[in-house]
Amino acid sequence: MSLLLVGALLAAAPMAPAAQAANADAALGMWKTETRGGVVEIQRCGASICGRIVTSELLRTEPNLKDSKNPDASLRNRPLKGLLILSGFKADGNAWSGGTIYKADDGKTYKATVTPIDANTLKVRGCIFVPLCKTQTWTRVR
Repeated sequence: MSLLLVGALLAAAPMAPAAQAANADAALGMWKTETRGGVVEIQRCGASICGRIVTSELLRTEPNLKDSKNPDASLRNRPLKGLLILSGFKADGNAWSGGTIYKADDGKTYKATVTPIDANTLKVRGCIFVPLCKTQTWTRVR
């Protein structure tokens, strides 16, 4: 490796953590999901991120829908609007990993990663266990 290349790498090294944090923060905002016209707001929750349901096609017609499929009977009466569905993530380079996503359609929670692809695109991957995963592409609303 040439001394010029080594010097360039060393000079760029102090900026790398800031660049990674900025990329991870690209996940913050309002996102349209691939299913049922859903919109999820992702925001900072301490050192992590979390996401709540803002709306969906079903919520627009039935705004009082409840979390009726939750396996915990004591939670089945909570409203879907505003429901926390993304939580427990840790910054992992320009992505978020180690978190979970709750799917109200089946009342199950899956391991998840959230990866900003660009300013307007987010990949959200939920897994029962690897390799049994599903990835959705979410599009920025704002």
